[in-house]
Amino acid sequence: MIDAQRHLSVFDPDAFGNRRVDVIGVGATGSKVVLSLAKLGIEKIRVFDPDVVEKHNVGNQAFGNDDVGKLKVAALAEMVLRQTGLEIEQCPEYVDGTQALGPIVFLLTDTMASRKQIWENGIRFKSRIKLMIETRLGADSMYIYSINPCALPEVEGWESTLVDDAKVERSACGSKTSVGPSAGILAEKAVWQLIRWFDIDNGGEDVLDHEIMECFRPPAIYTRQFE
Repeated sequence: MIDAQRHLSVFDPDAFGNRRVDVIGVGATGSKVVLSLAKLGIEKIRVFDPDVVEKHNVGNQAFGNDDVGKLKVAALAEMVLRQTGLEIEQCPEYVDGTQALGPIVFLLTDTMASRKQIWENGIRFKSRIKLMIETRLGADSMYIYSINPCALPEVEGWESTLVDDAKVERSACGSKTSVGPSAGILAEKAVWQLIRWFDIDNGGEDVLDHEIMECFRPPAIYTRQFE
């Protein structure tokens, strides 16, 4: 099990308790999010992804060459168990919104179309879900959205940012452009949004940014709240 003494002043996994974190999509960002959550000491993590690890995944995801050909959720479960002693719940399936999600959801699928479907069918105005974190990654830029899917201003604010898949950057293999270091930074900052939310939920004075946009060249960062 994780010895959390080095980060107890920032995040106490015992206080977090048995809240479940659902991670939908464990690719470049999601695979690293899951590892980070486990290393915080969060014990109840459920991961959804039907895909297998391919060679081109090794360059930007948490997986290694030995994982090629394995289901991503299985390879990630082995990795988490080996590094933290924790067992995650594996769901090698597509999420279509019929699954009961929450109370915390990381929405990290490969396409905007799938995110919209999951949002509309399984997240939007679902009272059991207290926090949704959704990320978007380009070659040298990233976005993090952290919202309460039952708060109308936050719902409307996030929905106003949705774009078609035709506008998403593509890499040489046809998938979204993704750079390993960028994915790592994005994953850690997304997990920090969970830490901030939990502090606020327990009486902290922080104010959660609903949108964070960061560019790497040139360096710039922009945040806003949906009101």
